[in-house]
Amino acid sequence: MTDVRIEHDSMGAVPVPADKLWGAQTQRSLEHFSIGAERMPPALIGAYAVIKRAAAIANGASGRLDPERQALIVKVCDELLDGRHADMFPLHVWMTGSGTQFNMNVNEVIANRASQIAGMPLGSKTPVHPNDHVNMAQSSNDSFPTAMGIAAAQGIVRDLVPQVCALRDTITRKAAEWDGIVKIGRTHLQDATPLTLGQEWSGYAAMLTQAVARIEGALGEVCELALGGTAVGTGINAEPGFAEAAIAEIAAFTELPFVGAPNKFAAQGSHDALVHLSGTLRTLAVALGKIANDIRFLACGPRAGIAELILPENEPGSSIMPGKVNPTQIEALTMICAQVMANDVAVGLGGAGGMLEMNAYKPLMIHNLMQSITLLAQGSANFRKYCIEGTEPDRARIAAYVERSLMLVTALAPVIGYDRSAEIAHHARVHDLSLRDAALDLGYVTAEEFDAVVDPLGMTRPSVS
Repeated sequence: MTDVRIEHDSMGAVPVPADKLWGAQTQRSLEHFSIGAERMPPALIGAYAVIKRAAAIANGASGRLDPERQALIVKVCDELLDGRHADMFPLHVWMTGSGTQFNMNVNEVIANRASQIAGMPLGSKTPVHPNDHVNMAQSSNDSFPTAMGIAAAQGIVRDLVPQVCALRDTITRKAAEWDGIVKIGRTHLQDATPLTLGQEWSGYAAMLTQAVARIEGALGEVCELALGGTAVGTGINAEPGFAEAAIAEIAAFTELPFVGAPNKFAAQGSHDALVHLSGTLRTLAVALGKIANDIRFLACGPRAGIAELILPENEPGSSIMPGKVNPTQIEALTMICAQVMANDVAVGLGGAGGMLEMNAYKPLMIHNLMQSITLLAQGSANFRKYCIEGTEPDRARIAAYVERSLMLVTALAPVIGYDRSAEIAHHARVHDLSLRDAALDLGYVTAEEFDAVVDPLGMTRPSVS
């Protein structure tokens, strides 16, 4: 580095690029932990800005922080929340497991930007000091878990749930539109009794409704924040009432139901609420994977497969086979589902790795959790827009499958018994007959009796012939 300034921390002097707002501890982390391409989740910048803003207001109200410094900290936090200075947060995920260096990255950027605003040199720590003022009444050990909770809750409420609900609602509309289309059900990938296409898709919608309910149910504990526990949960260096005041400010500012964790030792020594939340995201991924694979299977063709569904043609599917179109949105979504399931494994291992008063897997956990939230939200949106909305049934093919189905014989079982019904199905299959012709051939029912009993639409609801 040729254009640098010298910043200082408790360990000494560190050269820092002159045009950067970060300070000595951020620079040390860049030099010692330049591992991989993964950077700390951008959502943590906004979450930390909310924390530092609320802490400054709470400390100002108690008289510990003077009005001028409070105003400067709040002003810079508002800039961060507007998306400014995002390039001043360069740290990698694979760093200290406490997240201390990211907390200090935030503290240093706020302090240096405050110096700029006040007309003081970068690195002067005047008028705002990164530790004494920006980090007042906080530790990385309580602020980083708090930032994790804020980032996760905001991602769930603002991004993921709306997109999954929009997908669910689109599927619900399709189900209502197709409720009169009778098709053949399949179990073990073999023909089974009829249902309507609308009934089949109503199951997909219900799966997503249940997944959203599980996710929202997990949010309650995620919104219980560790802030105020400081180093080990005791609240040392924080005034009585600080946690309540700061968290009330966070809740009001974000319009989310954040409260103080009832036990700071649990909130800092473990991150079970995030492990639970990750598990609900895994379950959503399982549901989306099943839905996508069903649709892929039912759309396979167009000439040599099932081809009951016609998917939108978004792009060419092959570099060698002209005219080929592939279920690419489904492929993208199922890869996302696999990644989310893998992320959940990492979050679980990270949660189990906590020791004594602190968990040192925080960056790993929030990296995987936020990636899961982002991928599921964006994947659901794309799947809805570029696959589900344009999917249509091939009504003629569906009707032909119903006409040739052997499992319609199930309706005859209450009339002529299981054994004779099975004989009819076997006779039809061996002699390549329709079920009706096979039944008449064996003489077990008349044409009128068959037509009265074997009603595909009637078989889609509870009934006994």
